[in-house]
Amino acid sequence: MAELKKIDPILKQKLDSYSQEVLEQVEISLKYESYIDREKKLAEKIESLEDYKIKSDFDYDRVKALSSEAREKLKRLRPETIGQMSRISGVSPADVSILTVYLGK
Repeated sequence: MAELKKIDPILKQKLDSYSQEVLEQVEISLKYESYIDREKKLAEKIESLEDYKIKSDFDYDRVKALSSEAREKLKRLRPETIGQMSRISGVSPADVSILTVYLGK
């Protein structure tokens, strides 16, 4: 925002009419918009898989791309669905995606 103010005096005047807090929020939103959109899409995908069942005897050791922490927690907790799996601490969105692809969804 500071750089925008330097570009044009009229733009500076308009931006100065907003509080510093509002300008910071706009700047944060602009900087992280693509990340937020990506995470929203991932959350929507995971939500759509909420009821997709995982076999109780599924062998997580076969999925080499899972992180070690996720593999251990999944073997210990044995979630029944991908939705449950996505809420386990230590299971990243990448782990959820990997397992989703592995299971063919």
